[in-house]
Amino acid sequence: MSNSPKNEDSRAGFGYALTAYLLWGALPIFMKAVAHISPAEVIAHRVIWSVPIAGAVLMWTGRLADLKTALRTPRMLAMGAATAALITINWGIYVWAIGAGHALDTALGYYINPLFSVFLGAVLLGERLSRAQKLAIALAALAVGVMTVDAGRLPLAALGLTVTWGFYAYLKKSLPIGPNQGFFLEVLILLVPALGYVGYLTATGTGHFMAGDTRDTVLLASCGLVTAVPLMIYANGAKLLRLSTIGIMQYISPTIIFLIAVFVFGEPFGTARMIAFPMIWAALAIYTTSLLRQARTR
Repeated sequence: MSNSPKNEDSRAGFGYALTAYLLWGALPIFMKAVAHISPAEVIAHRVIWSVPIAGAVLMWTGRLADLKTALRTPRMLAMGAATAALITINWGIYVWAIGAGHALDTALGYYINPLFSVFLGAVLLGERLSRAQKLAIALAALAVGVMTVDAGRLPLAALGLTVTWGFYAYLKKSLPIGPNQGFFLEVLILLVPALGYVGYLTATGTGHFMAGDTRDTVLLASCGLVTAVPLMIYANGAKLLRLSTIGIMQYISPTIIFLIAVFVFGEPFGTARMIAFPMIWAALAIYTTSLLRQARTR
């Protein structure tokens, strides 16, 4: 009798994934609240406060042995360092973009990301693209071109988020430990430089943690919750859902970010974006339809 997990959706998996995507979608509101703090300080606290949460989850699930193996394996440590570097850059771009009034660019980046992952699979793994996937990627590239011509420059924040997350996901797939263990390994690797930077800010009197403003201290201490909790909830949900379901649900977060950017933050939605975003949505509709057909065929 096989013990392999069934390739079907479960109610619990849907609940976990939906919760994670809703939390990620609402994250810009939290990041806007810490916009007066430098992105580097916010990221340092995301790392520091994620360590005890991720560690407690691994202890509770009895998966610390996997982490010990990773810490004793140079190749896994090197891969963990690479994914840690990529997620740090990704977080930095995201925190800066929200604080600087470019939340729409972050939504664009996360909309494009699944298409970029398909493109990476073709380039790095030799995966064959269907006509629908080629059309979706071409539409997304054209949408980026429209925004580039309008602004006179590439949408660097959107592309930066797409590229760093795409390569992060690609390398993370090769890391031979579970997602929760991998996340804990990443924040452990980043912990020393994060503590060093916060220590420097404290010594020079330029930090915001326990510097007199209770609100800033609470917000920075909450960085671990808003970072680790959605990621770990998602990791549990992904195991209980089909890949095609996850493929559709991943658009929830950028859609919420898009709505917050336009209707809460009041970011301008000019003619170029009115052209580019529907092109992206059309590309995603084509890609998702292709994904569902493939799943049905299998």
